[in-house]
Amino acid sequence: MIDLRVAAVQMVSGPAVAANLATAGRLIAQAATAGAQFVVLPEYFPLIGATDGDRLAAREQAGAGPIQDFLAAAASRHGIWLVGGSMPMMAADPARLRNSTLVFDPAGRQVARYDKIHLFGFRQGNEHYDEAATIEAGDTPTAFETPFGRVGLGICYDLRFPELFRALGEPELIVLPAAFTETTGRAHWELLLRARAVENQCYVVASAQGGQHPNGRLTHGNSMIVDPWGEVLARVDKGEGVAIAELSAARLAEVRGNLPALQHRKLPNRP
Repeated sequence: MIDLRVAAVQMVSGPAVAANLATAGRLIAQAATAGAQFVVLPEYFPLIGATDGDRLAAREQAGAGPIQDFLAAAASRHGIWLVGGSMPMMAADPARLRNSTLVFDPAGRQVARYDKIHLFGFRQGNEHYDEAATIEAGDTPTAFETPFGRVGLGICYDLRFPELFRALGEPELIVLPAAFTETTGRAHWELLLRARAVENQCYVVASAQGGQHPNGRLTHGNSMIVDPWGEVLARVDKGEGVAIAELSAARLAEVRGNLPALQHRKLPNRP
């Protein structure tokens, strides 16, 4: 790993794709101007609060579409690595979509794609979610190589499943776009992010939706960057913003050298 300046972008996206892309473009430019070399957008940055039909209508085929064009152009324009939060992509089932993270290099080339594996389901009083009703789950853990190390990908609810991140090998960085609800985020968001950083002894960059959306939905926000010891280096509480921090190769080596837990792992025999 080499040192890297990263940015976690926080948004409060609405149902209009064009408006959300304009906001994302402005925040990406803000991060790049501040020296960020690696920028992460939140889950569903192009639209939140839309109807199921709106989300299906916004789906794109792999390699073509205005959202993908926007991401490629933004990465190339600013010369940055850009993790495109997540966006709706076509699924095998024509009645569903894939919730996908696309990654672009500084030349604007797509270098990775991850389709969300774990689909959120929650019911408490009048608040309820069932992603499986409209989303087709992915099935492949995804990491990619960069000049500054191996980067693993997850999306939102994936955060609750540590075995997914173990399947990524030993990444130097885990990236997690999210739109955690206020209810679940207030209870578990920071706790889980710091746990994933500590147990994998790596940096975590988590970019979230954060605030009240036009349809009334509340998302938790608290986009943050966490170091391999579990310390929060930067945070945005609520509303639009950009959290920026330096990832240090020396700090990563120090943590892994002082406490070589990754080398001490042993899988118990199954009964």
